[in-house]
Amino acid sequence: MTRKDGLLAMLVVVVWGLNFVVIKMGLHNMPPLMLAGLRFLLVAFPALLFVSRPKIPFRLLAAYGLTISFGQFAFLFCAIKFGMPAGLASLVLQAQAFFTIILGAFVFRERLQTKQIAGISLAVIGVLILIEGSLGGQHVALLGFMLTLAAAFSWACGNIFNKKIMQLAAPPQIMSLVVWSALIPVIPFFVASLLMDGPALMLQSLVAIDLTTILSLVYLAFVATIVGYGIWGTLLGRYETWRVAPLSLLVPVVGMASAALLLDERLSATQLVGAVLIMCGLYINVFGLRVRKPVVG
Repeated sequence: MTRKDGLLAMLVVVVWGLNFVVIKMGLHNMPPLMLAGLRFLLVAFPALLFVSRPKIPFRLLAAYGLTISFGQFAFLFCAIKFGMPAGLASLVLQAQAFFTIILGAFVFRERLQTKQIAGISLAVIGVLILIEGSLGGQHVALLGFMLTLAAAFSWACGNIFNKKIMQLAAPPQIMSLVVWSALIPVIPFFVASLLMDGPALMLQSLVAIDLTTILSLVYLAFVATIVGYGIWGTLLGRYETWRVAPLSLLVPVVGMASAALLLDERLSATQLVGAVLIMCGLYINVFGLRVRKPVVG
C-alpha cells in the first residue's frame, strides 16, 4: 500500500472512530430515530441525482438497506440515547465480524476455521465480562448493551446481503449501493419515530434544531458515510482484502480514545478486561494464532 493510500485508510479509521462521539452529541437535542432518518435522507439527496441506480433486484437493495442501514443504526442510535457509552459502543459493534462469520456458515455453508472459532470464543467471554462489569454498579444499562449487540447483528445481516449482491454477474459500484440503499430506511425511520416519539416531539426537534445537531448530521451523512465508504470501497478495490480490512480493528481504539478525551468516558477495570478480550478475539479472527518470529542474521 502506498503512503498516500495508507494515510487515506487511517483517515477513514479516525473518521469512523469519531463517528460514535458525533452520534452522542447529535442526540442531545433530537430523538434517535429522527436523527438517523435525517442522516440517511442527507446521504441519499442530492447524491442519487448524480449516481446511477445499481442494477440489482429491488428485494436485495431493500434487504441491504433495511439491515445495514435501518436495523444497525436504529438499534445503535437508541442504545447510545439510552446510556450506552460511545466508546464502548464502538467496540461492541465490532461483534458484527463474528455474527457475519456465523451467518456465513449457515447461509453460504462456509466452514469455520480454527482461528475463527478461537476468536469467537474469546470475544464471547469478553462480552460476558463486559455485561458483568456493566451490571456491577457501572453506568452502562443492560438495555443499551443489548441494543448495541442487536445493531451488530443487523450489520452482519447486511454483510450477508452485500455478499449476495456482489455475487451477481454485474455487481454495482460501492457508492451506487451506498447512496441508493440510503433511500430505503428513510421512511421506516420517520414512521418509527412518529410511533415512538410522536409528531409533537419530532416537530419540536426540527424547530429547535441547533448548530451542534446540524454539524453532527453533516458529519454523519457526508463525512462518515459518503467520504468514508467512498475511500474504503476504493481501497478495497485497489488492494487485497487482507491489506485493508484489518485496519478496521483500529476503529474501536479511536472510538474509545476519543470518547475518553471528548466525553470523559472511562471504563472500569472489569470492563477494560472485557474490551481487551474482544480486541484479542478480533485480532485472532483476522491474523490467526501464529506469532511471527523475528528474522535472525
